[in-house]
Amino acid sequence: MSDIIERERTLATRLRLAVVRLNRRLRAQGGDSKITLSQLSAMSCLHRSGALTPGELAAKEGVQPPSMTRVIGFLEDAGLMHRRSHPTDGRQAIVELTEAGQARIDEEVSVRERWLDQQLLDLSEEERATLSEAAEIIQRLASR
Repeated sequence: MSDIIERERTLATRLRLAVVRLNRRLRAQGGDSKITLSQLSAMSCLHRSGALTPGELAAKEGVQPPSMTRVIGFLEDAGLMHRRSHPTDGRQAIVELTEAGQARIDEEVSVRERWLDQQLLDLSEEERATLSEAAEIIQRLASR
C-alpha cells in the first residue's frame, strides 16, 4: 500500500512541477505586458462567461471579493473593463470587457497559443494524442 501512495506522491510532484513550468513558459510569451496573471485570468473569465457581477467573477476565479475589487479597478483604469448598473438589482453592478479588453485578451491568448502550437509540432502523433487525453484529465482535476 505504501508503494502506491509513494508513486502517487511522486506523480503529484511531477505533475505540479510540469504544470508550473509550462505555465511560466506560456506567461513569458506574453511579452512585457503590464497585466498581472490575476488580471489576465479575470479578463479571460469574462471573455468566456460574458458579463458578471464582481461577486460572481470573484467566485469563478476563486478569490476574495476585495481582491477582485482591486483587479477590476486596475482593469477599469486601463480601459479594459467597465461597470454598468445591474438590470434588476440596483445594489449590484455588472462588469464586462470593453472592446479594448476583448482585443487585448484575444491577442494575449493568440500569442501564447501560437507559441504552444509551435512546440506541439515537435512532438510525435502519439505524444500529441497523450497530451490531448492528459488535457481532459487536468481540466477535470481543475474543475473539482
